[in-house]
Amino acid sequence: MNRNIVTCIVLTIITCGIYGIYWFIVLTDDVARLTDDKNSVSGGVAFLLSLVTCGIYSFFWAYQMGKKIYIYGKDKNQMISDNSFLYVILQIFGLGIVNYALMQNDLNNLIDNK
Repeated sequence: MNRNIVTCIVLTIITCGIYGIYWFIVLTDDVARLTDDKNSVSGGVAFLLSLVTCGIYSFFWAYQMGKKIYIYGKDKNQMISDNSFLYVILQIFGLGIVNYALMQNDLNNLIDNK
């Protein structure tokens, strides 16, 4: 679950986004596993929903991921800011990889302080 963000970004660029798809999927699954959310959509399904809806689902996904990370951090008494709206704004401007990096950073911090 604890990933090097720079390595992930470089791999995403080198593989022309293919690693970014993998990162999206495992990031979604990692947050669901960490928060013990049994009702959440798996990473693969979230990716397919994003494809089928031409990216519209990714806005909902970004918001939900931000909320889940924030609530988990709050429950564990860790200082994680609620970046839900920031993630949606970045997604609107096509900066999904920045979302992945920010989410991964928050997850890494939560895991390190667990």
